[in-house]
Amino acid sequence: MSWLRIFLIGLAISLASPSVAVQPDEILDDPALESRARDISAGLRCLVCRNESIDESNAELARDMRLLVRERLVEGDSDAEVLAFIVERYGEYVLLRPTTEGANMLLWIAAPVLFVIALLSAGLYLRRRANAPEPGKDRLSPEEEARLRELLKE
Repeated sequence: MSWLRIFLIGLAISLASPSVAVQPDEILDDPALESRARDISAGLRCLVCRNESIDESNAELARDMRLLVRERLVEGDSDAEVLAFIVERYGEYVLLRPTTEGANMLLWIAAPVLFVIALLSAGLYLRRRANAPEPGKDRLSPEEEARLRELLKE
């Protein structure tokens, strides 16, 4: 029973802690700007942690990126301008949701096309396998059987 209590207390403490890494000194005074900053940074990848947003990452680079987003918003940039600035500076890899334009279109289309090709290939393979003659149905001719008996006697 005591282990259950310890587990529940630990679970409650871990759930009570904030899930974002934004430091109090980063938060903007204007709630509207802070909300926009959170929305933008939730869609940006931490380049150190790979699959975490910069909002969730404790890495120094993520902190620098969060500060950069807030700085651009304070200067009056729109959300699209902030994203364009970040992408220009760090590359398109920084986006957690890649765009569907340009060369990325090939990546978006390739997966479904390759899946259909794999399904067709599997279907053709199974059809050929079903139509293939069963092994063992081709019997030896009487001459071949006689020759085989001679070889086995030796």
